Amino acid sequence: MKNYRIINLELNMPAVREIPDRISREIHGARRHQIRVMKFIHGYGSTGKGGKLRLAVRRELVRAQEARQITCFIPGEQFSIFDADTLRALRVCDELRHDPDLEHHNNGVTLILL
Repeated sequence: MKNYRIINLELNMPAVREIPDRISREIHGARRHQIRVMKFIHGYGSTGKGGKLRLAVRRELVRAQEARQITCFIPGEQFSIFDADTLRALRVCDELRHDPDLEHHNNGVTLILL
């Protein structure tokens, strides 16, 4: 069973105000389908687009973690075998070992562990 899902939050250029509801829906859907790890693609703002989205995503994930809706989140720039949360995610989802962003410090993505 696949327990890893990639969600492109940049698709259709959503407004920042839509992010909390979108993330909440994605988390609930993942739980229903027994997904353990999700990767959000949100961009990082190098072209003037994505920076606000990245900040909104990470703010929402801080809130979700504080509310215990997620176990933790891993900013793409910390997605490394030397990071404790990454190691937790790798134990839960072996598929992550083949993720192209592992060890590439991509701040345009964020992973979450449910």
